[in-house]
Amino acid sequence: MAAARMGLRTALFSFNLDLIAQMSCNPAIGGIAKGHLVREVDALGGIMGEVADAVGIQFRLLNTSRGPAVWSPRAQCDKRQYRVKMRQVLESQANLHIKQAEVVDLLLDEPGEEGAARTTRGVRLRDGRTVLAGAVVITTGTFLNGLIHCGEEHYPAGRSGEPPSVLLGETLKRLGLRGCRLKTGTPPRLDGRSIDWSRFAEQPGDADPTPFSFRTVELPQKQISCHIAYTTPETLRIIRENVGRSPMYSGQIQGIGPRYCPSIEDKVVRFPDKEQHQFFLEPEGLDTNEVYVNGMSTSLPMEVQWEVVRSIPGLEKAEMLRPGYAIEYDAIDPTELDRSLAVKQIGRLYLAGQINGTSGYEEAACQGLMAGINAALLVRGEAPFTLDRTEAYTGILIDDLISKGTNEPYRMFTSRAEFRLHLRIDNADRRLTPYGHRLGLISAGAWQDYEQKQARAVALEKLLATRKVNLAQLNERLPEVASALGNVAGQTYAQLLKRPEITLEMLLPALRPEFEAHNGELAFFSAAVNARMRNELKSVETEIKYAGYLDQQRKAIEKLKKAEQRAIPADFAYAGISGLSREMQETLARVRPQTLGQASRIPGVTPAALSLLHVYLEVGDKRKAAAAGIRG
Repeated sequence: MAAARMGLRTALFSFNLDLIAQMSCNPAIGGIAKGHLVREVDALGGIMGEVADAVGIQFRLLNTSRGPAVWSPRAQCDKRQYRVKMRQVLESQANLHIKQAEVVDLLLDEPGEEGAARTTRGVRLRDGRTVLAGAVVITTGTFLNGLIHCGEEHYPAGRSGEPPSVLLGETLKRLGLRGCRLKTGTPPRLDGRSIDWSRFAEQPGDADPTPFSFRTVELPQKQISCHIAYTTPETLRIIRENVGRSPMYSGQIQGIGPRYCPSIEDKVVRFPDKEQHQFFLEPEGLDTNEVYVNGMSTSLPMEVQWEVVRSIPGLEKAEMLRPGYAIEYDAIDPTELDRSLAVKQIGRLYLAGQINGTSGYEEAACQGLMAGINAALLVRGEAPFTLDRTEAYTGILIDDLISKGTNEPYRMFTSRAEFRLHLRIDNADRRLTPYGHRLGLISAGAWQDYEQKQARAVALEKLLATRKVNLAQLNERLPEVASALGNVAGQTYAQLLKRPEITLEMLLPALRPEFEAHNGELAFFSAAVNARMRNELKSVETEIKYAGYLDQQRKAIEKLKKAEQRAIPADFAYAGISGLSREMQETLARVRPQTLGQASRIPGVTPAALSLLHVYLEVGDKRKAAAAGIRG
């Protein structure tokens, strides 16, 4: 979508056009930190947030008991509608041509001089056709030499019911790209008509749902409830007695699974003292009875899965529509990539998503967006677009991957961010939408909405910072609040908001006369509160409440940027640095960090090594300056 929106003639090849955007794992978007990624994708001009808002059937804002830095939206989606809506959006995009075919090989130019990188010229399809391209982005998900496991049974597949991508996997191995074998899994699905719902605690969505997209005005779908279930001692007994039949423990699976989303048998083995594990029963859509058992990912044999399910009160008569399974697949070591997600040793080739060792739809989406942008910029002859760690979780994810690599499916967490109060969901548009507009991903109408929103925020912050509290108005409209505040004479509304118990939405009745009398930007806040207004109010409130912390973070960000700005030449000879161990030299030469900041995050690179590297860079700069002076 990014490449097409940027004006490039773009083709998307997929095994089966009917299964584009198939939610093969959890039919949900967002979650802790993942919701931040979706907001960033949306702010840059991506489509995941808009589609999730259109088909979401339960919205929840997670972590609200903690500070705004870690609030994360999540939406349970209608699985079928998500796929259908995504295809509609893709088919309506100018310059984008969707094709059903299997890509089996890359077209490369002939090898040049020794050590020179080869260049991708296009792809070869299984039916023999070739397609020339100015750049290629590979996003294979779990299909690359995919192998499904269910108990002792295993068979090649990319997702259940779909073939794996074997020939393309062999192509990438032949090209010498370092790879690894990873694993993920999915739980059984149940027939909702066979569940005794009265036995489970209901989990409704938020009364005032928080959408993903900054451009969403309303959420059109009927909202549903999920339900919470727990294991019993019988459940744990069944799993312990059969854990040897799980491919993870029999040695049948070689790939490494996601540490933070383990299978139910893995949970039981790793936490033997835990007497109870929680599940969520999540409907897969409005027009189906299929229910997803979130938290019961498993590769146990089908008959054992059936016993496990029926050991849970309320599921004694549950019918299993689809068994859970594990899938292992090939991935490429992401240290093979640069910051633009381009493969360093093969020109005009980009990788994005689970092929880079990540987990989840959201991590894949932000990579796909960045790879698409950079592929388009390369074809146009323009410099790549990158985000650093201070600007976005997307920048953190890419930097982590290309600097450290990964030996397990990488999952985003807010704890990975050095400046997470700065990287909130509410200000993702302020951080990234100007980039999206400059790149051509934001429509004229959306850009106008963005500018109007920023003008409203500035006007509201100015009003709150300068307007003294009107005690009479406060007593008249908010008597309970006024009595709890005590003497606030002479204070501004901004000072009032510094109190943790006071919210901007709480003060609206007292401020509304100001808004109603305003003919400019603030008139927006005189209407009834909706999700869009609530998000804008909360964003302004956060900036005011945490102003001191945010100022501290801005200073720290400037220090970090200085380290990031110290560039390392692409051809820098690490082997020539005496004092660096051979292992360190090989690591730096393999990863090829682009800045000192990136080098500092490579596992094993010590402060002493960084200091030595910095000295050699300084010496090199002085030599270049001296040589330039002599030539002058």
